[in-house]
Amino acid sequence: MKIVILGTAHPYRGGLATFNDRLALQFVNENNNVEVCTFKLQYPSFLFPGKTQFTDSPAPKNLKIERKINSCNPLNWIKVGKEIALKKPDLVIFAYWMSFMAPCMGTIARVIRKNCEAKLISLTHNMIPHEPNFLDKFLPNYFVKTMDGFIALSKSVIEDINKFDKRNCPKIFSPHPIYDHYGERLNRNEALKALNLPTEDKYVLFFGFIRAYKGLDLLLKAFANQKLKNKNIKLIVAGEFYSDEKNYQSLIDELEIREQVILRTDFIPDSEVNKYFSAADIVAQPYKTATQSGVTQIAYHFEKPMLVTNVGGLAEIVPHQKVGYVVNPDAEEIAEALIDYFETDRMEQFEKNMAEEKKKYLWSNLTKAISQL
Repeated sequence: MKIVILGTAHPYRGGLATFNDRLALQFVNENNNVEVCTFKLQYPSFLFPGKTQFTDSPAPKNLKIERKINSCNPLNWIKVGKEIALKKPDLVIFAYWMSFMAPCMGTIARVIRKNCEAKLISLTHNMIPHEPNFLDKFLPNYFVKTMDGFIALSKSVIEDINKFDKRNCPKIFSPHPIYDHYGERLNRNEALKALNLPTEDKYVLFFGFIRAYKGLDLLLKAFANQKLKNKNIKLIVAGEFYSDEKNYQSLIDELEIREQVILRTDFIPDSEVNKYFSAADIVAQPYKTATQSGVTQIAYHFEKPMLVTNVGGLAEIVPHQKVGYVVNPDAEEIAEALIDYFETDRMEQFEKNMAEEKKKYLWSNLTKAISQL
């Protein structure tokens, strides 16, 4: 097929850009003609909470990425729509994740539909953001009306799409595939030495951008549990603050856990990801709300057991007591699960199960679902 993927991609950073790059490469590997159309302006700087929107990592090989879209300029949306239509693609995949993008993507889709016969599919990461605002009540409808069908990475997102889709368009749930491009798992001690961390301690990893909905505060409160304090267990927080750092720093001091917490709160480049996951004994995602998460699929790649909360689609991906723990978003329950993990030495059992479980999450399964839709 001739396919255009429209959404964030290299040189933008973060999980969504990484996802679109990897999906495009999978389609290329399956002998499709693929182009990625990404942003020349993704967010106005005042709307972006991080230090920079861009990555220093090299562009993916064998992939055509063009920066064309200005998310704030309606004249640009019409121009981009016409340019895509002239290519006469068989399929345009809109990688949708937030209401701010609905006017832009919805207009581009309308122009494409008017000028060619391509199928328009939404690959929907979130229909309603984790931190919603008043725009989420009406903007998504403008985008949803333009699509022929929807792929969602969690069942909860299908439910959210149905709130806006009055035409009952076809929808398919296909789980988030494994992020398998961060290199190989390293020897644990080598990874710890590379990170300048003692090899005698045990480590829980919290990874990714730090936002309020991800529940880092719950994990910090769990680490105030005396049993965890007595077991030489440390928490690595690896990722850039997208919420107010002062609140977390104050909480660490208030809980008197400063010696248990290792803060690596700059953006973690792709070249460093395998060190953090290889060093960890377990990966914690104490989210308060969720749809799905790329962090679970990085953990699967490195076969690292996980602790997740029973929100959104996380429990669909992490079978309880098989590859990790599913608990309520509660500090005490998080602490109890971590204590059980280290006291009963479940790592070997969980890792063995992960090697089998992760076979469900191939990129070819997602491309097959898109073709089916």
